[in-house]
Parts: sequence; structure tokens; C-alpha cells
Amino acid sequence: MRRRILGAVAASVLATSMASGAAADASFAANCPPDAVEAGTVCLDRYEASIWRVPDPTAENASLVAKIQQGIADRGNLTAAGATLLGGRDDDYAPCEDDGRDCGDLFAVSIPMVDPSTSVTWFQAQEACGNSGKRLPANAEWQVGASGSPDPGSDDGIADCNTTAGSAALTGERSRCRSARGAFDMVGNVDEWVADWMPMSTDCPGWAGFSDDSMCLAGANAEKGSPGALLRGGSFFDGSAAGPFCLDGSVEPTRSDGSIGFRCARALPEPGACAQVLAGVTALAWLTRMRSRK
Repeated sequence: MRRRILGAVAASVLATSMASGAAADASFAANCPPDAVEAGTVCLDRYEASIWRVPDPTAENASLVAKIQQGIADRGNLTAAGATLLGGRDDDYAPCEDDGRDCGDLFAVSIPMVDPSTSVTWFQAQEACGNSGKRLPANAEWQVGASGSPDPGSDDGIADCNTTAGSAALTGERSRCRSARGAFDMVGNVDEWVADWMPMSTDCPGWAGFSDDSMCLAGANAEKGSPGALLRGGSFFDGSAAGPFCLDGSVEPTRSDGSIGFRCARALPEPGACAQVLAGVTALAWLTRMRSRK
């Protein structure tokens, strides 16, 4: 009987978590944590990343870190633990260096209605993802997650993809800017780092008749002392040049500015693993309540 009750409660919690990302198609979320959507072989963050500095992450706040890594942390958990949101407007990641050193207390979180973290280098983004048990998505993985995102036309400033506002909107605030798999803001808002590097591009030939999205992936610069790291999706000032096929290989991985952000990905778990995690958390809470009533 107790097992059936716990199973029912866990199923209810999982359903509620899925409903919190109501825009997502449940068929693309069932095998992923609540903060992500299924995109091929990975769970791709549902929202653009916000970076949080977590005090004492290995001891006092180890339980918060575990929630972040399980994809079940929310803003209340973060603020209750004294975590601080970084990069909403400025580069305030120090002592975390541009090359990724000393970034052990920074964690990338996928939650709605916060400023996406910007002014972040590729290395800082990768470290923040890594601390959260994730990584930057490969270009091909990002493309799967972006499929079905609206190609921008006009921007109504409310629900359409943010391509002309001149500043970033809150994560998930633009309700119509979601992909077929339920990922928000993959077009516009902030350019997103992906894992791939290549020789620095110098030319932006576009896609010709295939798409009006920007494409800067030609004319490799053999003299440049840095590779190019791919940015995807376009940002809040790219207009119709933003889109699900927008990509830019002309930027160094050490670059950071107010239009560059990212999202993370993690390996797709074994079927049922997320439900088991939530069931365990729910079971512990249920047993605690039962004991308190004795």
C-alpha cells in the first residue's frame, strides 16, 4: 500500500513539474529533468542559463548543488541558500577568470523569469555548466532543440521572440518564442555559445534562398591567433537575421559582451531515472511528515 501511495505522489509531483513548463510538449520532456527538454540524445536546458554564485557549495550548500545537478532547483531554493544571480547586466564573475579558472562556486541553472546571464566567455560558460553536471551543447544538439522555433518577423515586445528590444528579456518571458520541443528563447534574446570551435570566420555569406538568418561561417582567417567559437540563434538586436539557422563563427571563445549567453545540456538519462529521483525526494518528504505525526 505504501509503495502505491508513494508512486502516486511521485507521479503527481512529476506531472506538476512538467506543467510548470506548460509550453513544452510532454513527449519531449518525459525522460528529462523538469528544467530541460529532450533533444535527440541529450536533455537540453528549457531556458537560457542564469549563473548563480553558491556559497560553500561543497559543505553547507551541498544539498542545493545536488538539486541543481538533478535539474530540480528553483529560484526559492537558490535565494534561501544565499546564492547570488550574476551576469544579468555586468561581468561580475570574479574571481572566476575569463579562461575558466577559479569558477568552482558558479552554477548554471535553467529556470524561468530571471535575467539570462551575459558577458560570459565560452570558458566561463562551460565551467558553469560543468559544475551543474552538464556541458555546452554541440552545435548539432542545439539545432535539434531549436527546431520549430519561430523565424522572427515583427517583434511585438511581449510574446514574440526578442529580436529588436535592444536588451535581454527574462527567460521564458516571450511565451510564443519556443521550439517544437519546448525550449524557450532559442531565437533572439541572447546569442548562445555552443561547444564547437573552428577556424575563425571572416565572411558572412548568409544562406541565400534557404533562409534570411545570418550565417558567418566562411573565409577562415589563417592569421588570427584564436579559433572561432560558434554562437547560435541571434540576439535582441538582430531582427530578422536572428533565427533557428543563425550562426556565427567569427567570435573568439574569450569574447564576452552583453548580448552573449548560453544554455547547457546533459546526457539523456535512462528511461524513468528522473521519475525515480523525484520519487525518492517525495518519499523522503512523505516519511518525514509521517514521523512528525507520531
